Amino acid sequence: MSQATTTPLIPDPIVWTDSQRAAQFERWLVTTAAQHHLQPDTLRLASADASFRRYFRINSAAGSRIIMDAPPERENSQPFVKVAQLMHDAGLHAPEVLAWDASLGFMLLSDLGSQTMMQVIDKAKPQANLPLYLQAVDALIRWQLASRPDVLPPYDEALLRRELELFPDWYLVQHKGLTIDKDMRFTLDNSFKQIIAANLAQPSVFVHRDFMPRNLMAPTLVAARTALPPEGAVSPRGGPAAKPLMTPTTSGGALGVLDFQDAVYGPITYDIASLMRDAFLSWEEDFCLDVTVRYWEKARQVGLPVGEDFGEFYRAVEWMGLQRHLKVAGIFARLTLRDRKPQYLADTPRFIHYIRSTCARYRELKPLLRLIDKAEGIVEPDIFGFGRQA
Repeated sequence: MSQATTTPLIPDPIVWTDSQRAAQFERWLVTTAAQHHLQPDTLRLASADASFRRYFRINSAAGSRIIMDAPPERENSQPFVKVAQLMHDAGLHAPEVLAWDASLGFMLLSDLGSQTMMQVIDKAKPQANLPLYLQAVDALIRWQLASRPDVLPPYDEALLRRELELFPDWYLVQHKGLTIDKDMRFTLDNSFKQIIAANLAQPSVFVHRDFMPRNLMAPTLVAARTALPPEGAVSPRGGPAAKPLMTPTTSGGALGVLDFQDAVYGPITYDIASLMRDAFLSWEEDFCLDVTVRYWEKARQVGLPVGEDFGEFYRAVEWMGLQRHLKVAGIFARLTLRDRKPQYLADTPRFIHYIRSTCARYRELKPLLRLIDKAEGIVEPDIFGFGRQA
């Protein structure tokens, strides 16, 4: 989920392809508006994401609110509600569920602002973004410290393998048009077995599963909401200014966290790999190392199970990132081919680069590197660096 847009001077119209659902929404909105002092004439589109969910923004007497439209036959919102409460309990700044009709799939949420961490990052100056990333690290550590077993679904071997199989099924076969022969299947099976074993060797904690700048709300904007002008004033972006909905009380709480409904209980390396090996943004390895070692040091200080050897931990992060990017390659291909959302494959060079750089670093993964190079039509010397992708 990303709620981030700039509030327009003329609200974007809400388009419904299903007249019955439109009527259901109108009835729900009338009731909810009365209960929560909403202003229906301010309803506008906030965003849509890679799922079937949509998000609207609406004004209220207490400030801006977000409405989630999640058709229950396509989206199960129960995990969102559960994880939102877990995050609040952990001291994170996550949306508050104000109203929810489970049978219809409409939900009213507090609004964490309209600017993501991704939108305020200075891509040309990595170190200028360090405070933002350290805010993210602090939020991540608070989330992991709240971990306990048997609360979230396990990130187990079956789930890791299902995710990995998205790569041959959707990226290699459907997108690249390849036929998986016996030799390729052997390489994939052997590589996946090693990747899964490395992932499952890590201690388990709560895992956000998409912890990256697109899903984190800029802390400077969130904090600034405490100083916004009175209700009825005009914001710099046009439209009414909202009153603050939540005042951060901790260093990690100032950064808003979204898109957490797929959270699981799994490898402690996953979310830091997601943060530093973003599907939509790349950094040179020195910056990735800098933030990762700072996370590792802070995690050790508070007793999180990250081990005593940073080199071993960083290797585990790379192998976890490899699993994630093989999965992402398959998901992005599926979004393009099945769901008709071609914009995601524009980032193919980025995550293929991540995959190749990790495979090139470890001898056990060289067969997988050769398979991917063949699929991509790449002929290069057997030397590869981390490097930055535009």
